[in-house]
Amino acid sequence: MNKNILVTGGAGYIGSHACKALKAAGFVPVTYDNLSTGWQDAVKFGPFEQGDLTDRARLDEVFAKVKPVAVMHFGALSDVGQSMREPGLYWHNNATGSLQLIEAMVAAGCLNMVFSSTCATYGEQDGVTLDEDCVQRPINAYGASKKAIEEMLANFGASHGLQSVIFRYFNVAGADPDGEVGEFHRPETHLVPLILDAIIGKRAALTVFGTDYDTPDGTCIRDYVHVSDLVDAHVLGLEWLRAENGSRVFNLGTGTGFSVKEVMDQSGIVTNKPVPFENGARRAGDCTKLVSGSRRARDELGWQPTRSDMKTMIEDAWRWHQTGHYEA
Repeated sequence: MNKNILVTGGAGYIGSHACKALKAAGFVPVTYDNLSTGWQDAVKFGPFEQGDLTDRARLDEVFAKVKPVAVMHFGALSDVGQSMREPGLYWHNNATGSLQLIEAMVAAGCLNMVFSSTCATYGEQDGVTLDEDCVQRPINAYGASKKAIEEMLANFGASHGLQSVIFRYFNVAGADPDGEVGEFHRPETHLVPLILDAIIGKRAALTVFGTDYDTPDGTCIRDYVHVSDLVDAHVLGLEWLRAENGSRVFNLGTGTGFSVKEVMDQSGIVTNKPVPFENGARRAGDCTKLVSGSRRARDELGWQPTRSDMKTMIEDAWRWHQTGHYEA
């Protein structure tokens, strides 16, 4: 039986962890990545096909060669700040690239997609429990491009029977507990590795973007989920589609929010080192608080996160940070 899964962005942070989880579940993850933000060294769990999402001819070639039974779609630019400065880049790469991918899937008769979306599609909704039925009002091009892709999937579902599981997830942290893959971006934009970089002296200090938000300590609050728990949900989503349960949207979060300062404090405790930091101005496009209020993934998929407490996430990230950078 063909168990090939095409994983776009499989050389990136979340995609590489998903490839490991897919292999462990008995699938063959085939990474499709242009290596603009991913790493060749992260492709360890299955074949690699280099290519760009906007290259339809290359996509058609890969679909004909691999004949995947489903696509797991992580390939996207995801820097909120950059999306505010260069929205065209996000519409081209994320939205136009996804359209090319979806059309290639339909042409190849591959009609199952697990899609990596984001809570950024909800926008600024402080005081609202963010479940899957909340109105989507993205406030940056990153969130808007992801919302557009969700709408594409609905359209192609109606016209061509394309089935999709959409995961809107919150902040992802941690690293593979076995240390085979981990988090590394160039430039780095995610909070936990930025904190760890400051701790080891790789950067002079962490910049805290905004200390005057309407939160207990003045810094933004986010819901964090361990990358290993996150990709476990993606494998469950794939099984959901293969069982012909139909298209569905799931939030992936723990329901617990941590402020930037709380993440810094826990990092200092785990590493037993001070976190050098400086206060900066707010960044355009940042929301005050994003926390999931949904249990749909737990109730319907049977998803049970086991590593998404802050201490474990930072411990796993710290272990990776000290041993396994791809540029080393």
